[in-house]
Amino acid sequence: MAQQKETSNQPTVADVSDIPKSGRILAIDPGTKRCGLAVCDELRVTTRALAALQRTNWKKLLVRIKHAVSEFDAVAVVVGLPLASDGSETDMSVEARSMARKLALSLAIPVCLQDERVTSYEARRRLWQTGVPLEKTKENVDSEAAAVILSDFLDRLSRR
Repeated sequence: MAQQKETSNQPTVADVSDIPKSGRILAIDPGTKRCGLAVCDELRVTTRALAALQRTNWKKLLVRIKHAVSEFDAVAVVVGLPLASDGSETDMSVEARSMARKLALSLAIPVCLQDERVTSYEARRRLWQTGVPLEKTKENVDSEAAAVILSDFLDRLSRR
């Protein structure tokens, strides 16, 4: 019990109401090989895909995420939740929930989940529309999907 009082970290995934009204938000599209990253501007008008992080082990991934949070002075993190098309849990949604819980314990900012069904399709469409060659799509799709997740999350925030 004393340990809980000493830490400011949230032991569970945050609710949307826990997100500060302004400031940058970092989005993560969790994958087995790579995690896509995206960030919004301070006014939350635009989103930008960042370089994806290679997924090796949790400790290295956490260090890279903490660095991104610090670099962009993010006030919250949103993790994509890959549910099945019918809304049921998948192996990857269990993994995404686990990642969000671990991040909530490791970061001093709120961590939320955002439904990310069909974001990879939307990410591919966006990349093709901007003229990204097919062979470059694979390396960019994870972070572009994170940008889609973040856009959807920002829409959700604006409705609160």
